[in-house]
Amino acid sequence: MDSIQQLFKSFGLAIVGTMHPKMLWLSLRPFLIVSVLWGCLIWLTWTPALEMLSIFLTTSIFTSWIQDGLIWAGFENARAWIAPLFFVMLLIPLISISLLVFIAFTTVPAIVRRVSRQRAYQSLDRKKGGSVFGSVIYTLWSALICLALVMLTLPVWWIPPLVAVLPPLIWGWLTMRLMSYDVLAQHASPEERDLLLQRYRWPLFAMGIVSGMLGAVPTFFWATSALALVLFPIVSFVALWIYSLIFVFAALWFTHFLLEALKDLRQTELDKTLNIEARVIDMELPYHG
Repeated sequence: MDSIQQLFKSFGLAIVGTMHPKMLWLSLRPFLIVSVLWGCLIWLTWTPALEMLSIFLTTSIFTSWIQDGLIWAGFENARAWIAPLFFVMLLIPLISISLLVFIAFTTVPAIVRRVSRQRAYQSLDRKKGGSVFGSVIYTLWSALICLALVMLTLPVWWIPPLVAVLPPLIWGWLTMRLMSYDVLAQHASPEERDLLLQRYRWPLFAMGIVSGMLGAVPTFFWATSALALVLFPIVSFVALWIYSLIFVFAALWFTHFLLEALKDLRQTELDKTLNIEARVIDMELPYHG
């Protein structure tokens, strides 16, 4: 099957699959766990974190100009809300990355097991080219790189063109890396995984960017809305569940795409082997011309 057709086919299957009650539960479970953990952490650190951040924004030569510029532009109350806004801006990528990592560890394997039981993929052998330890190292390394990219580019997220470009690219890259490894960990050999990731790197990156763009919608509202600051706990929980649902959809999308690609790859290799064996047999048969 053509990679573009395969991409759209798996997209449709992922949309249908996301609406299944089992998948809705798989999106709700990590959301509840991460929400409780981050809710406790924010509740314990909100006041001291705001005090420290306010002092830093006021006294640091690197950030004091932001507050002065806002006051000069007519935002006289900037001192009251600039620290909470920056704190929320710092929390968003941390919470989002932690949720994606948690889903990669706990939810993606369950999604792959469920999808692989479907009739289309039941014939796929499990070559177990990945391991739990390999997944942990790969996930943590990818998350650290993503976090570094976020922190390096966070100051320019305020610029209108970049706020719509950088977050989808970063989340898309991280989604592509995590989903691709975990989806193929049980079914593909290391050689097959490397070959598939090289052959389909652009479709996979496009899938990651689309998933990142979907995830950027709650990010944009979360980071720019005054309502998000006033009702931060409620808005953050709603945005977090949307994140979780989008990541489950992305996991389904990558699972359908990569398992189908793996099946096609093995069928192609089998056809090549059969053709070679047929030619060898023809050469060994006596010629009665």
